Amino acid sequence: MHDKYVFQVEGLNFGYPELSIFKDFNTKIEAGKRTVILGQNGCGKTTLLYLLSKNLKRGAGQIHLDDTDIDNISQREFAKKVAMVHQKNLIPHDITVEKLVSYGRTPHKSLVLTKLNDEDQAIMDDAMKVTGIYELRERPVTNLSSGQLQRVWIAMALAQHTDILFLDEPTTYLDVKYQLEILNLVERLNKERHITIVMILHDINQAIAYGDNIIALKKGSLIYEGDKDGLLDEKMLYEIYDTELKISHYENRPFVVTF
Repeated sequence: MHDKYVFQVEGLNFGYPELSIFKDFNTKIEAGKRTVILGQNGCGKTTLLYLLSKNLKRGAGQIHLDDTDIDNISQREFAKKVAMVHQKNLIPHDITVEKLVSYGRTPHKSLVLTKLNDEDQAIMDDAMKVTGIYELRERPVTNLSSGQLQRVWIAMALAQHTDILFLDEPTTYLDVKYQLEILNLVERLNKERHITIVMILHDINQAIAYGDNIIALKKGSLIYEGDKDGLLDEKMLYEIYDTELKISHYENRPFVVTF
């Protein structure tokens, strides 16, 4: 495998008894980039992310992380390489921010030795500081705003100390202010810490502004794969979304008109 790509998917098949989603599907994730997965509801975005993250087991085909099929990587070892922030998370009752973030260290602790050491604490502190929640570390997570809580989940993922971060619709249910805060944070993690980002977004303009590469799906098929500039084509957008969208410019920056 070319070391330019951290994930490579070849001949992927996956479906449920009543529904086939992917058939002979191929794609790849470029190292060090921000890849955004786009498409209509039900096109397979979350399914693809769950297959890449070992949350679902594929049928035929291969999914490689670096040079290894992910089926041959234990869940613990995989969690040292890839962290994921889900769209919906169960919030433990009355747990503090710091305690929740500490769960990110679980893959690095043996079943015998579970006590956090100085290195664990330093990694957790760094994760809370970079996400801007360090001052909230003693607060119960049930007392946080939705934007603050999303940063806590990202901090927990960062505490895993991985080189790859998956985010399933990280801006869903957030006000615009918090959406931009989260996307700016993700961009900073990529640029300053060189974390490879794979995220699902619904907003095309956010994908253009915060993504490097785009994977566009439609009914389980790959419609577009490449840099974001290639997405700026009205025929391509119609093929993805089955609706006419216009491309305009503001201060020489392109954006998609969705109304």
